[in-house]
Amino acid sequence: MTVAGLWLFAMALGASALGGMLGMASGIFIVPLLVLWGIDVHAAIAASIVSVIACSCGSAAAFLRSGLTHVRLAVVLETATTLGALTGVFLVGVVPVAALYALFAVVLVVSAWQMLARRRDPARADGAPACRWAGALRLHGRYHDPAVGQQRRYHVQRLPLGMSLMYGAGVLSALLGIGSGVLKIPAMDSALRLPLKVSSATSNFMIGVTAAASAAVYFARGEIDPVIAGPVALGSVAGSVLGARILMRVSGERLRLLFVAVLAVLAVQMLLMALGVQWPGGGR
Repeated sequence: MTVAGLWLFAMALGASALGGMLGMASGIFIVPLLVLWGIDVHAAIAASIVSVIACSCGSAAAFLRSGLTHVRLAVVLETATTLGALTGVFLVGVVPVAALYALFAVVLVVSAWQMLARRRDPARADGAPACRWAGALRLHGRYHDPAVGQQRRYHVQRLPLGMSLMYGAGVLSALLGIGSGVLKIPAMDSALRLPLKVSSATSNFMIGVTAAASAAVYFARGEIDPVIAGPVALGSVAGSVLGARILMRVSGERLRLLFVAVLAVLAVQMLLMALGVQWPGGGR
């Protein structure tokens, strides 16, 4: 492997370890890093879509064995997210990029605020009535939290709102090539009221399906460069396995604070990009 390939592998490994732990894949980190390194933005987005699939495959098995992934809920939510991803692919080039970045920055800020608000009032989620649609589909569940050594029950709430948010997450995922986990987790946390570890694990299971719907189109257009995508995919698999192991050992509150911090940093980055501010070294 060349020096450039090793750098791509190492970059993807670090990004996927963080992304896999948070359930948001690596695309949100990989795209700006590749652009900073001088890679064309379209090639960067295509490579990040491949990395999202690799990240999902790498961590999904560990989460399934631990019982954190809610497969039944993932299948229900993925119908909305995949439809949104397909819609987003056909909107590429139609919606101004600056407007997308600005909208995404606003969504990230609102998501971070909602997650902090829920942290301050966790009892509100437990006392709210369960959604009758979720009950009819048998979406309520339980999981074993290794951090505390206990079984925990949870009830899915406001399923229609969650489905609407998942559709929007899929649209933005395809338009920006970021992986929709960064929006799925706040949606599952704030709308569906899932435990954060369950949200992260279920998001990791879902993001590969969403990305695959977009990757097929990028592949047909010839925008996936194997020289770039190959090392990135290998690094993403290794990093996502590492991130999954960290997630099962860290407490839910620490995970929430870390996720909010990442959302805040990304919101600032997207706002600067919307205003046309280039990062040092960006572009060719």
